[in-house]
Formats: sequence, C-alpha cells, structure tokens
Amino acid sequence: MSESGTPSVAWSYADNGIMTVTLQHPPVNPLGLPIIQGLTAALDAADEVGDIKILILESGLPGYFVAGADIKRMSAADSESFVAYGDSLRTVLDRLASADRISIAAVEGLALGGGLELAMACTLRIAGDAAKFGLPEVNLGLIPGAGGTQRLPRLVGRGRALDIMLTARQVPAAEAYTIGLVDRLVTAGGASAAAHSLAEELRTKSLPAQQAVIRTVDAAFDLPLDMGLRYEVAQIQELFDRGEAKEGITAFLGKRSPNFA
Repeated sequence: MSESGTPSVAWSYADNGIMTVTLQHPPVNPLGLPIIQGLTAALDAADEVGDIKILILESGLPGYFVAGADIKRMSAADSESFVAYGDSLRTVLDRLASADRISIAAVEGLALGGGLELAMACTLRIAGDAAKFGLPEVNLGLIPGAGGTQRLPRLVGRGRALDIMLTARQVPAAEAYTIGLVDRLVTAGGASAAAHSLAEELRTKSLPAQQAVIRTVDAAFDLPLDMGLRYEVAQIQELFDRGEAKEGITAFLGKRSPNFA
C-alpha cells in the first residue's frame, strides 16, 4: 500500500488498480484552493502510477463530503481573483470527469454547491442515506459555476434540475436516489465500503470497454439518434479491432475469467 497527500487531500493505492482520495480539510471541507490543489496533486499521482483504473473520492470528516465553495475567500475576491478561482475549480473537475478511468464519489453528510459539482464530475455516486445534496448558489446571487447547470440536468432532467437550483433546497439522499442524482443508496456510514466493493467488481472488467460505454452513453445526450447509433458502431468495432473483445470472447468460450490489460 502506497500513501501520500497534501494537508487537505490524502490518497492511497495498492496493486489492485484502485486509488482512494480522501478530503480532509476541517471543519467542513470547503472547496477552496487547498482542496483544489490537493485534488490536482492526487490526479497527477494517479496519472504517474499509470495503472489506476478506479478512483474513489471520499471525505475524512464526519457530516461533510464538501460543504461548498470557500465563501470567505470569495468574499474577499476582486473580479480577477474570482475568475482565477473559478477557472482552477473547473479545471480540476473537468479533468476528473474526462479522465480515462472510472471515478466513484462516496458521499456522506452534506454535498453542497461545489461539493455536489465535484460529486457529479465523478462517473458514479454512492450515498449514505443521511447525505444531503444541493446547489444553493442563488442564495448568494450566483449560479453553479463548475458544471452544475450542465451536469445536473443530464442526470435528473430539466424540471428537477430547475427545482433544485431555483429553490436552493437540500435534497435528501432517498430523493436523490429516486431521481437519479445518486446511483446507489446505502445505510449511513456505508458509502465508502460500498464504493470499494463496487470498485473491486469494476476493476475486473475491460477498462477500454467501460470507457466506450461511458462515451456512447454520453453521446446519447449530445448527438441525434442516427449519429449516436453510428458512433456506437464505431466504438464496438474499435474494441474488436484492438483485441479487447477477442480476450473476452476467448475467455468466455474457455470458461475462464478474462485477463484484460
């Protein structure tokens, strides 16, 4: 087991292709520069290791995943520094969302504002049943600015997204699961264990095939149906041509587990 980190973000990984990233900036994990820089360092470490297939994002603080943006920093910001802060936050979230690996947010407690945007940038979300989610930016005279207005409607639909953002209300975990904001709901305190169990299951599958699934599903939201179907054909042909499918099919016929790279 290898462990490293910054004062606000720690990460660890073994030889199973799973990296756990833990947010630990008391008292509420504000999504300011310390966590942004720590997440950047963690993603750098994952890239350097090279064989990380699954990244689990969790909090080390009871009651909080990420309580929101760093409001105190924002209150002292001029226009230039406000732009710089927003750019740094969007950069790390977009990097997380576009990485060639699966990411799982294990959410306990509050995931508000930038915290929910961080969770939505992950591939999947698992929540303890006491978790709460929200985008309260209108209370500050702002809108979600790190992907919230774009990712939330793709997950829950336009009407539900507008309800959540316009009212700035906190969505209980059970409702979040019902509307598709959360992918799996577990007993409070069990999100991290559930995320690791899911990661162990996912890591045995073909990562190129999983990446192709994500790309084609995302294309369903961005492309007309006929173009999306053609894109699907291109993705499956690429998997076949690169030999990934050959190993899976050979293993199936040989009644053995596949040995994906």
